Amino acid sequence: MKKYLVLCAGMCVALAFTSCKSSESAYKKAYEKAMAQENQQATEQAQTTAPVVAPLQQKPADQTTVVDNTDNAVVRTESYSVVAGPAVKTFGVVVGSFSLKANAEGLQNTLNNDGYNASIVKNEERNLYRVVGSSFDSKSDAVRSRDSFRAKYPDAWLLYKK
Repeated sequence: MKKYLVLCAGMCVALAFTSCKSSESAYKKAYEKAMAQENQQATEQAQTTAPVVAPLQQKPADQTTVVDNTDNAVVRTESYSVVAGPAVKTFGVVVGSFSLKANAEGLQNTLNNDGYNASIVKNEERNLYRVVGSSFDSKSDAVRSRDSFRAKYPDAWLLYKK
């Protein structure tokens, strides 16, 4: 008798769990309804807003001026101290970064032999030695120097002291 009672209770529990299952078609209908509303809102919005387009002005090629956009040049700001070489001015052109001072000194010697007046600065936060190939007070001069360094050192970048 106990076996029948436990068996019946188990069957009732199984039926209760299976009867509470929601149907997949109900979820599908709700999803399709939401997608239809979203598509309708997108088409209504596209119909109400018209894009504004400025008229094109054509100029001959000899009237076009090229503007040097040095204000948008990326400058990295770091705190550093000069280890070797002359003092670095406001903007420095970094041509190499090294964790070993000997490697930085090697690049500094190469730059000095090429006619530059290179300096080595140390960033204590990152524990890196930066080799500054040249430094300038104006950003535009530093950008031009960086661009010339990129012929030989493609990863050259600008440094500004915190």
